[in-house]
Amino acid sequence: MRPIDDSPIVRDGSSLILAMDHGLEHGPVDFKDVPDKLDPAEVFETATHDAVTCIAVQKGIAEGYYPSYEDDVNLLVKLNGTSNLWMGEPDSAINCSVDYAAEIGADAVGFTLYGGSNNEVEMAEEFREVQEAAREYDLPVVMWSYPRGQGLKNDTKPSTISYATRLALELGADIAKVKYPGDPEAMAHAVKCAGDMKVVMSGGSKVDDYEFLSTVEAHTNAGGKGLAVGRNVWQRENPEEILDALEKVIYGGETADAAIQS
Repeated sequence: MRPIDDSPIVRDGSSLILAMDHGLEHGPVDFKDVPDKLDPAEVFETATHDAVTCIAVQKGIAEGYYPSYEDDVNLLVKLNGTSNLWMGEPDSAINCSVDYAAEIGADAVGFTLYGGSNNEVEMAEEFREVQEAAREYDLPVVMWSYPRGQGLKNDTKPSTISYATRLALELGADIAKVKYPGDPEAMAHAVKCAGDMKVVMSGGSKVDDYEFLSTVEAHTNAGGKGLAVGRNVWQRENPEEILDALEKVIYGGETADAAIQS
């Protein structure tokens, strides 16, 4: 972990990462109700909103679309990812090197690590190589720290989320993306376990505006430093409205009620 407040992917100490790696991880089903978003350019347009500090995409999307948006959008290249067709113990193929991510203009890199999987040892060794290579380019490293595997019954259990943030800190991530553990006290403990490393919350499946913003508010009040969100933004009819509200909650410290009403 290094201080990254002066990084392009951080604004006022927090980050709002607009994730659009779902086409690989989940497949076209995530675009069923928003077929226009199958065009990555539509999501890149959304990422030009001032609240968004970077967009997280896989290599192919970065290659094809980022050159048209490099003046308006910061880029996080997701280095690994596996399709939903894979039915084995949680694992994630490395699809891009740090060297190539830097070559195509990345401002940061991301890596999923499934702590608790039978493949954890190999994934941690892969992360070591990624983290050390990223240091050569001064690129922040965001770990999608997702404990998962046949030995885990509940991947949002408070003790599991606290372990997820600590694992990211110990292995050298600059930001940990984790699921919300269900209540502010549990989130506060997970943040404490992360030391000075930033913790952002996974946006998860789409829910209504108030439920979503209330959870973001609770995460922020617990010491969380932003959000990595996809479906709860670009699956909405008007993504700009929810981003306006998120900007007020994450950077302005407003309540969910105030953000919705203003």
